[in-house]
Amino acid sequence: MSDKKPVGIGIIGCGNISGTYLKAAKDFPILDIRAVADRHHPTAVLQGEAFGVPVRSVADLLAADDIDIVLNLTIPQAHVEVGMAALAAGKHVYSEKPLAVTVSEGRKLIAEGERLGLRVGCAPDTFLGGAHQTCRDIVDSGALGQVVGGTAFFMCPGHERWHPNPDFYYKSGGGPMLDMGPYYITQLVNLLGPVASVTGMASMLRKTRPITSEPRNGEMIEVEVFTHVSGSLAFASGAIVQIVMSFDVAGHRHTPIEIYGTDATLLVPDPNHFGGQVETRAKNADWVDVPTTMPYWDGNFRSLGLADMAHAIRSKRPHRASGALALHALEVMAAVEDSARTGQRIEIATQPDRPAPLGDNIVNTILAH
Repeated sequence: MSDKKPVGIGIIGCGNISGTYLKAAKDFPILDIRAVADRHHPTAVLQGEAFGVPVRSVADLLAADDIDIVLNLTIPQAHVEVGMAALAAGKHVYSEKPLAVTVSEGRKLIAEGERLGLRVGCAPDTFLGGAHQTCRDIVDSGALGQVVGGTAFFMCPGHERWHPNPDFYYKSGGGPMLDMGPYYITQLVNLLGPVASVTGMASMLRKTRPITSEPRNGEMIEVEVFTHVSGSLAFASGAIVQIVMSFDVAGHRHTPIEIYGTDATLLVPDPNHFGGQVETRAKNADWVDVPTTMPYWDGNFRSLGLADMAHAIRSKRPHRASGALALHALEVMAAVEDSARTGQRIEIATQPDRPAPLGDNIVNTILAH
């Protein structure tokens, strides 16, 4: 098989996020979207027609010889079920975040991939964006001195304001930590390495929430999960980061991520996006805007991690948005909420390596083998 030959991709799950992937995949020649499928077949038909991609049943897509990687864009509760089916069919699998709704299910998926010699990848891949890789360069350069701590904040009034079917955000597998935490924790691990232990506090002050988006304006959602989560992450490096994820906050003025070193502070842009302004401030100096020096920052590239995995399969190197990284993020998120329930500090068992800088596989500003 030629290293230059595109990798066949089949998408299972044609909800809101699928359009973003279908658009972004066009930026990566290594990716050949060969089919879409959804358990609700008419949904797949709509996306297939919109993007000019063949539509298959889920069973036919899994059985197809021309599909190398299943891109799993189902709801979180189905991630492991669909991922296991893809692995059983001999396909690599790349999933939307989170990897699973429980750590035990996530471990099961990773173990099965390892047993079968197949790859498991998982979003988010925004940490590979140009702004975040520029932040990685700053940390790795030693410009911050010894990193002692940081903060990470995502707070909003809730997704029922805009999402047409927001129920799953408030059911098992949802909540602000599992929904938005992957972006923040993955970026923190990219910058600082793995988390060693956590403590947490959390609340669920409203048992029901009104939908204000169309077409279900006025319907009520039963809430089953914490909607305001606060924690402290102790990294193996010694850094301590405070994190808050909330669906209960009308507004705030915290920056998304700040990293504090003995010599300088780094302001990291929103990890839900690939770009954004990077800033630093050295001791006894003013804030300085840092230009982004890496590609994939001006746009939405939510196929970058999938493309990196496809290149990695061809060249037999590790992929960056890995199942091991996603499992670690999942364990950290679950541990913060478990700590909130028990009042105990919780040690983190998974200790993945930091993913390699994306620049290791950039040739003339383009991702390559």
